[in-house]
Amino acid sequence: MHKHMKTEHFKQKLLAEKEKLETEMGSVGRKNPAVPNDWELAPSETGMESDIIDQADALLNRENSAAILADLEARYDSVLAALSRIEKGTYGKCEVCAQEIEEARLEADAASTTCVTHL
Repeated sequence: MHKHMKTEHFKQKLLAEKEKLETEMGSVGRKNPAVPNDWELAPSETGMESDIIDQADALLNRENSAAILADLEARYDSVLAALSRIEKGTYGKCEVCAQEIEEARLEADAASTTCVTHL
C-alpha cells in the first residue's frame, strides 16, 4: 500500500513535469503533425532579414533553439517512459539489477531508471 501511494506521488510529479516540458517545447517548437510525441522547430522567418548580420543572428538563434528543443525532447521522452513504467507496474525498479530504486533518487529525478549503484 505504502509503495502504491509513493508511485502516485511520483506519477503526479512526472505529469507536472510533462506539462511544463510541453509548454517549454511549445515556446521553441511545435508538435510534429506526422509523428506522435515528436516535436520540431517552429517554421522560421529566415530570409526575411535585411542584411547578412541579421541573417547570421537568425541562424544562430535557430541553432540554439534546435539544441534547446533536443534537450527538452530527450527529457520529455524519459518522462513519458517513466509514466509508461508506472502504467505497466515496473516503475521504481533498476533496469540493471531489478532492485528498488532509492526513494531519494526518485525524489531527485522521478524518471530515474537505475539505482544509485548503477548510475
